[in-house]
Formats: sequence, structure tokens, C-alpha cells
Amino acid sequence: MGRTRPGDAGAKVLKAASTLFYRDGIHAVGVDTVAAEAGVTKAALYGNFGSKSRLVVAYLRDRDRRWQEQVDAITTGHDDPRERVLAVFDAYEAWLSRDGYRGCAFLNAAAEFPDPADPVREVVRHHKTALRGYLRTQLDRAGSDRADALADELLLLLEGTTATSVVSRDARPFSVGKRLAEALLPAPGDQASGPAR
Repeated sequence: MGRTRPGDAGAKVLKAASTLFYRDGIHAVGVDTVAAEAGVTKAALYGNFGSKSRLVVAYLRDRDRRWQEQVDAITTGHDDPRERVLAVFDAYEAWLSRDGYRGCAFLNAAAEFPDPADPVREVVRHHKTALRGYLRTQLDRAGSDRADALADELLLLLEGTTATSVVSRDARPFSVGKRLAEALLPAPGDQASGPAR
């Protein structure tokens, strides 16, 4: 086996941590296990991330970045803001189906780090706030005069759909959630509820 170049170690550690933390839980996985899975020394892991806590934050930030790419890839084919909101349900389904129904990595992390001041919780808040902001923007564009409340309702619907799909290990809850979201959203072309932005 060849030596790992310094620039490669961080990427290898992050990839291994992403798999192990999501699959087994963050507290259940030690840095020795991550380093072994990555094929690097523990010194290389610490040299790139400094601590397990910083590695956890890096893992969640990387997952947030990849989730945004998934949403962009699925929603950019839709010009209509209503369709963009509904496409988020498709993005969730594709993401969780691929990852084996272990649920939302951010909510899983929040459950393992109960201190609201922990940097892990800050990344979780950022992720959920960004998702709500995306929904709110699309609802504004769709002309909803209750975009704030509706963004909250849709976020709760997404989270509930995710939890149900994890318990059932099935994608069908996303079809149900999407159908419920369609009923909540302004009808296509309906601008009576407020001006589009």
C-alpha cells in the first residue's frame, strides 16, 4: 500500500467519518475506527481536524453541502416555485433511499449532542434554517400571503415524512407527504393570495 499524500488524508478521513457516523452513530465511533477505515494514522486525522468534535462539525458541513447539491440537481429542472417545493420531497426520497433509511443526519446528530451551545447544534440549526428559507423563498415566488406559516408547515411535513420512512424503511411516506404538500400549496396559477415576487 502506498503512502497517503498529506492532501489526501483529510478527504479520506471525512469520507470514512461520513459513512461511519451516519451508519453507526457519532458517539459509537471512535477516532481509531475512523482512522483505520480511512487508511490513515490517527496523527493524520488529528493533523487535519484537530479533534473529534471538529471532525463531526466538518462531517455535518460536508453533508449539508452535498444535500444542497442534491436539492439543486432535482429542483433546477422546475421553473415554477410550486414545483420546486414539491421537488424537495423527491430530493429527500432520493437522498434517504440511497443512504439506507437512517434518517436525517442532522436530527440524529442533534439527538447525540443535547447542549444547544455545542457547535454541532449550530450546524444543525444552519441546515434546517436554510431549508426553511428555501421553502419560504419559493412560497413568496408562488404568491402565497402566508409564506411564513406555510414554510413551517411544510418543514414539519418533511421531517415527519422522513421519520415515518425511517421507521417503515420504505419510500412510500414521501408520496403521501408530497400529496399533502400539494394540498397545502397555492393552486398552480393562483395569484389571488398575494403578489408574486
